[in-house]
Amino acid sequence: MHSVTLRKAVAADISGVEALIARSARGLSTAEYRPAQIEGALRGAFGVDTQLFADQTYFVAIDGAVTTDAGVATGEAVAAQEAALVGCGGWSFRATLFGGDARAGRDATRLDPHSQAARIRAFFVDPKYARRGIGSLILDRCEREAALHGFRAAELMATLPGVKFYAARGYVAGDLIRHDVGQGEMIEFVPMRKEWGS
Repeated sequence: MHSVTLRKAVAADISGVEALIARSARGLSTAEYRPAQIEGALRGAFGVDTQLFADQTYFVAIDGAVTTDAGVATGEAVAAQEAALVGCGGWSFRATLFGGDARAGRDATRLDPHSQAARIRAFFVDPKYARRGIGSLILDRCEREAALHGFRAAELMATLPGVKFYAARGYVAGDLIRHDVGQGEMIEFVPMRKEWGS
């Protein structure tokens, strides 16, 4: 883990983040979700939300041990850079709770930090890097930034594989919901909340 660093995501990361989300969902969710549910979620419930990139509240974890040779062809260099993305996640001061750009019904309304909770958004880790502290590294950064913006609580929509991680970090689960991902498929999520000050 010592070689993994965190930075704000930029537009050039979008394709790499999309690939990472797909790797993570397909590699870490199969015990809880059927393949059709995962593929349905990748069409909107999971995915890149470019609003988070624009707001500079989304982060990528980079494995510095994955290096690129300055002499490689452009396509190979891009592939190597994308392979170096091993985790992503963010927070938001906007109303949308989950979902990528393709999800309908998104709401960019700014939240009131005194009466509403910040959103923890779109956490995904490369399966080869699972359970190595990357999710905690990103969540610590998100909670710190949300608190600096005046928020005293955070809410999120957890995937079933993510519930245990968030519960260990002090998030309390609400009632399970079923979300329509199209083509006759539903996927289960768990809303969760954490408060850290009054």
